[in-house]
Amino acid sequence: QVQLVESGGGLVQAGGSLRLSCAASGRTFSNYAMGWFRQAPGKEREFVAAISWFNDRTYYADSVKGRFTISRDNAKNTLYLQMNSLKPEDTAVYSCAAPSTRVILPTTPREYQYWGQGTQVTVSS
Repeated sequence: QVQLVESGGGLVQAGGSLRLSCAASGRTFSNYAMGWFRQAPGKEREFVAAISWFNDRTYYADSVKGRFTISRDNAKNTLYLQMNSLKPEDTAVYSCAAPSTRVILPTTPREYQYWGQGTQVTVSS
């Protein structure tokens, strides 16, 4: 049973930074891609970033490119999302996700089968 637990959310002023973590368990972490999604009130779930199991390739949504960095520590079974230059429009519940198969770099919600409970990020103006 794959389990994902996020941490690191909170309240930050615009222009500030936060680092989210996602602790994974239940299978060999390094064998699978991982992703971050977010959902703001009244909006659909939105892709943020993904990192592959293959050469740690990464992919970002245009809205966060250059500000957010996704990374992974396979020895600690942990996924990270470093968020810099935060904007009020980044306010959302952020969730990490994992696919059930070894897709190279999944970027849509339907490619992910395991989800964490989410952590709230609020950016004040």
